[in-house]
Amino acid sequence: MGRILAIDYGRKKSGLAVTDPLQIVANGLETVPSHTLIDYLEKYMASEDVELIVLGYPKQINGQDSESMKYIKPFFNRLRNKFPNMNVVWVDERFTSKIAFQAMIDGGLKKKARQDKSLVDKISATIILQTYLEQKGNFKL
Repeated sequence: MGRILAIDYGRKKSGLAVTDPLQIVANGLETVPSHTLIDYLEKYMASEDVELIVLGYPKQINGQDSESMKYIKPFFNRLRNKFPNMNVVWVDERFTSKIAFQAMIDGGLKKKARQDKSLVDKISATIILQTYLEQKGNFKL
């Protein structure tokens, strides 16, 4: 069984999270500049067995695509071209940044640490991955 990798794609930086090999626990992995993300993934997947990529799907409150889909769709196409045999699934990422920020407050992080956008991106990717794992678990009979 391979790991599941989640991506919270942003224009400048992207947060990454990954499961353990048994796909039980979601952990923050890294925040990388988005223009280097494909290269990072190529190196990571050369050393780790990744079974699935989960990509955050930004939607508006009304369920329609958010404005950011105009730069996420081209990334998705580059990802599919670079890794044609890799399964990629979308997970609704509405409110993940707010949830991540609240998790930082609840975790006792000081204000200066909470201002670190890279940390928010990584936590958001972890929330996206955890959401996927919970949804996957809900469909088991």
